[in-house]
Amino acid sequence: MAYLLSTIFLIALMDSQTIFDFTTDTNIQSWRVVDDVVMGGVSSGNFTINEEGFGVFAGKVSLENNGGFSSVRYQFDKLPVKSHTTIRIRLRGDGKKYQFRVKANAEDYYSYIYPFITSGEWEEIKIPLADMYPTFRGRRLNQSNFHEDQFEEIRFLIGNKRAEEFKLMIDKIVLE
Repeated sequence: MAYLLSTIFLIALMDSQTIFDFTTDTNIQSWRVVDDVVMGGVSSGNFTINEEGFGVFAGKVSLENNGGFSSVRYQFDKLPVKSHTTIRIRLRGDGKKYQFRVKANAEDYYSYIYPFITSGEWEEIKIPLADMYPTFRGRRLNQSNFHEDQFEEIRFLIGNKRAEEFKLMIDKIVLE
C-alpha cells in the first residue's frame, strides 16, 4: 500500500509543471504592472524581487479619478493545460483579498478569475481551473467557467473598492 501511495505521489509530481519559480536570480522583466491609470486612475503598484528571492507585488490602490485596482501580469507561450486541473500558488499576503486571473489568449477582452483572501502567513492557494469564472471590468460574464486547452497569461489583481496599501509575496506558481 505504501508503495502504491508513493508511486501515485511521484506520478503527480512528474505531471506538475512550474509556471514560475521566484529566486534571487529571477529575471522579472516579462512581468508587467497594469494599474488603473490606463483608465484615468492614480493607483500605483510595483513588482520586484526581494533579498529572500520572492516576487513582491506591492503598492497603493486609490479610488481617485474613478480608479480602484492594481495588477501584475505575466505573458508566456501558450501553456497546454488539458491534463491539469489545479494551479497551486505558494504566497504570503497581507490579509487582503486578491484575484488570480488567467487568459486563454492574451488578446481576449475577458479573464477567468479566482478570488482568494490571504492569511498574512505563508500558505498555498489551490485553484481548481474549473472554478475560475469569466469576467470583464468587474462584471461576471454569462458564459461557462474555464474549459480551455491552454492559457498564455496569468495575473494577480487587487481591487477591493477601497483605498488601501497592499503587499503580496509570491514564491512559486505550479500547474498540477
